[in-house]
Parts: sequence; structure tokens; C-alpha cells
Amino acid sequence: MSSTSSATLVADDLIADFRRDGFVLVPDLLEADEAEEYGRLVTAAVKARTGSDTRPLSERSRYEQSFLQCMNLWEDHPEVRPITFHPKLGQAAAELLGVPAVRLWHDQSLYKQPGGRATDAHQDHPYWPIKETNSVTAWVPFEGSTLESGALGYLPGTHVIGMRKFINIFFGEPEDILSDPEVEGIEPVFLEVPKGSVAFHHGLTVHLAEANATDRDRAVHTIIYFPDGATRGYPHPHFSVDRGGIEVGQVIDSDATPIAWPRPDGTFPEPPRVPLVLPGFVANPGAAPSG
Repeated sequence: MSSTSSATLVADDLIADFRRDGFVLVPDLLEADEAEEYGRLVTAAVKARTGSDTRPLSERSRYEQSFLQCMNLWEDHPEVRPITFHPKLGQAAAELLGVPAVRLWHDQSLYKQPGGRATDAHQDHPYWPIKETNSVTAWVPFEGSTLESGALGYLPGTHVIGMRKFINIFFGEPEDILSDPEVEGIEPVFLEVPKGSVAFHHGLTVHLAEANATDRDRAVHTIIYFPDGATRGYPHPHFSVDRGGIEVGQVIDSDATPIAWPRPDGTFPEPPRVPLVLPGFVANPGAAPSG
């Protein structure tokens, strides 16, 4: 599977839509059999990470009721690397951002269980100490997503209004960013993503998700990309920069944030030398790689 291509992957009109709205659906990036196989492998990895947690949904925190979250599966589950470093996903991200190369900030699987509550509205980029704000997330629903299963909704144009607001969705009831004067009145646009297609959203786009009213997991894998050459802008801790010893003002360039695209044909990066250790509410039991 080649990681380089001279041909443009994303149509010009879709790139224009992304830059105007802050989100876009790119159709048929994955073949049906690819989506099926990656879904099987990622689901197995999620079960390996979370299988020891037998609490019912009602006994989990508000945040945990929104989804099972497993970060950096690529590090301790080699079978996940082909989707996290999929060349088409990386190339599409680079084209949407208009940059020659992108790095992985981190991957994460977000499995909204049957009955899982809505995901509170937020922006992604304020959680990350990257100075530059030109980041993008690929959102890959292995079985597709519907309004009933918890499709994402996006507030169009909110990535260009100058808002960079931290919303604490992790503990308790978060501030309602939708009531902020800068975005009040902007109606979310919900995207149902067919199987094999991928939704991309900018790191500053305000987004949310409805509850999962189906009897199946909304199985989603996400990959967060940022431009090669971006710098650390803030001292607050984050494993994507701390493990590489990246100081404020330095270029973010370490084995914790490898080049995602373009890569030499058929190669995947080795896991970082420093293992990942995360709090349980984010990583779920067993989330820390064994080394």
C-alpha cells in the first residue's frame, strides 16, 4: 500500500467546503472489505483495553457514558497501525489542510455503546498544546453512522471565528458552548457517514453527537493530524509532546508524533520509546501499553 501519490485525492469542491465550513465528508476513501477488516481489528483492540471494566453504563461517569475511549491503540496493537497510518486518510488530511506533510497527534477509538448519552459540544484543539491551529481529525465509522446511532453534528464556520475555548467535558456537567454569543444561533449540521466514507473536521470546529438509540455500538476510529513543522505553544501537559521532551516553542517532532503522511511505501513507525500512561477515565482499564 503506497503512502505517496502524485494524484490529488480530494476533489477541489470538497476542499473548498472544508475550508469554508470546517468539516466535510469524503466519500469512499476505504473499500468495503477494508472497513470491515479494520472494524474487526479495532473492535478487538477496544475489547482488549476495556474488557475488564464490567460496570453497567448507569454506573459510569457522565463522560464515560458518552463513549468508550481508547487512545493510541497503534502503540500497543500493531494490527491497528494500517488504519491509523492509512495513506489515503493521511493524504486527504494533508490536502484539506493544504500542507505537504502531516504528523499523527494521536489516534483514538470512540465506541458509543447502545444507550450511550450524547457527546457534549466542544472544540478539539483547545485540549492540545499546539500553537498553530491548523489541525484535522479523520472520523471513521466502520459500519457507517446515522442520526439514530450518534452521528456527529458540526457548527459550520466556527473554525474561523477566532474561538479557542476549553470546555471541560471530562468531569461533571460542562459549560454549554452553544450558548456562547459567538456561536449562539448557529444550527449544527449532522452528517450521516456511509460505510467506507470518512468525515473530517477542523480542530476548531464546534461539534457534538446525539445519543446512540440503536442496539449496536457506534464503532468509530479517529486519527488526529497536524502539519509537520508545528510547534508547542503552551506548557500544559500532554503525552504527545511530553514523552518526546518537546518544550514550549520547539517544533513537535518525536517518536510520539510520527509522520503520518507521506511515509515510505509499506512502512509503519515503531511505538515511542516512552510508554503511554493515561488516567483511567480516558484510557479505560488496561490502556497503558506494556512497553
